Amino acid sequence: MSYSNQPPYSAPPPPPPPYGGQGGAGYGQPPANGLVWAILTTVFCCQPLGIVSIVFAAQVNSKWAIGDAQGAYESARKAKMFAIWAAVSGFVVLAGVGVLGVLGIVPLTVSGFDFTTY
Repeated sequence: MSYSNQPPYSAPPPPPPPYGGQGGAGYGQPPANGLVWAILTTVFCCQPLGIVSIVFAAQVNSKWAIGDAQGAYESARKAKMFAIWAAVSGFVVLAGVGVLGVLGIVPLTVSGFDFTTY
């Protein structure tokens, strides 16, 4: 078997970069992923929008680590946007229930406790 088609060996290839490489192709610090806000809005405000926010927030660091800076910034932007939408929708629903309760359309009682009496 002939190996004459292979180029002669010279120096070995350089070692691979450390884990994460230059992360974001050397663009500095990764964007804030907003995972805390995503979790808080999921628990306290609106679960469907909060879960979407968690998914996008979880993508930020992994995209940055593979050098996809634009994708990391886009995921961070979407995570923040969905967290804001979740918070706003949660407050709108809470305010709406409060207004309906004050108008007497929705009873303001919880487990037999009546909030309308003093």
